[in-house]
Amino acid sequence: MLDLDAGRAETVADDVGGVSLAADVTDPEAARDAVDEAARRLGGLSILVNNAGGSVMAGLADWSPQQWDDIVRLNLTGVWHTMRAGIRHVLAGGGGSVVNTASISGTRPSAGETPYAAAKAGVVALTASAALEYAPLVRVNAVAPGMIRTGLTSVLLDGVEDMVGHYEDITPLARVGAPEDVADVIVFLCSDAARFITGQTVVVDGGMTLHGAGVDGLFDRFFRNPG
Repeated sequence: MLDLDAGRAETVADDVGGVSLAADVTDPEAARDAVDEAARRLGGLSILVNNAGGSVMAGLADWSPQQWDDIVRLNLTGVWHTMRAGIRHVLAGGGGSVVNTASISGTRPSAGETPYAAAKAGVVALTASAALEYAPLVRVNAVAPGMIRTGLTSVLLDGVEDMVGHYEDITPLARVGAPEDVADVIVFLCSDAARFITGQTVVVDGGMTLHGAGVDGLFDRFFRNPG
């Protein structure tokens, strides 16, 4: 378990009987060193899951170049850093599976999330390219979560009145997703049950993007027509 927050990484690792390391995936040397250490401590790697990400909302012309770079570096370049570091370990062990976390923002973008949406679309393309490059030994897939209750979305879900009800109304399965809804798909993609699946992005959104994007209307509500 790699995380910028060493304490949180340790908590998760302890829950699953794993090992934890503090690492900033936006730093290529730090990502490489952490992945190498994980491989050493675990006796190799056969599964690599890239899940770091985050963003906020603003208009395209309102992002500073530094903000743009920070969001793209976290959500896209960080995935490349850890894949670049980890893929050789997976190959050395005879093959395995890589799963990257994309987003419905990368498959069905909304206004106000340009760097995030662009980065997540990049994850989709990165996933497909890597699947071609490392087949047949390594399967590479992605998940594209919808509205899932996480630290990233809690500000929206808990801080804006009636937002949970809004997402329940526009999601065919009538609820906000839980982390386990995505985790179970990742486990499937890493398992032998998904042995003939590679280069795919699996949308996990309760059907929400059948008729719209994840944060449609929020940019207009909070930025174009505040109050």
